[in-house]
Amino acid sequence: MPSPVIKLKRVYEPPASDDGLRILVERLWPRGLTKADVALDHWIKDVAPSSALRTWFGHRVERWDEFQQRYRGELADNAAAIDELTDRRAGGPVTFLYAAKDTERNGAVVLREFLMSNDK
Repeated sequence: MPSPVIKLKRVYEPPASDDGLRILVERLWPRGLTKADVALDHWIKDVAPSSALRTWFGHRVERWDEFQQRYRGELADNAAAIDELTDRRAGGPVTFLYAAKDTERNGAVVLREFLMSNDK
């Protein structure tokens, strides 16, 4: 049985009918938004990069490759949060919400790739 689709969306974008389950995958609440604005179903803080890793990365492009490696290591050591996320995904399509401006280099991208590689 194929795994449910995982979409990625900036938390600042409006919800859409095809989002499925909306899961915030950030450790910190996004600036300037209320819970109603975000329209999330779940907030799984513990699956986000650690505060130390997030601070070290600082969204610096030159640190992207190293960030991915370090974050994958954190995810591999975080079975409880991965299990919670996997359980939530079982019902169908999900959208991971993230706050970063960079849509190609952020924690949600790494998280989706990590989960999809473990689904095979």
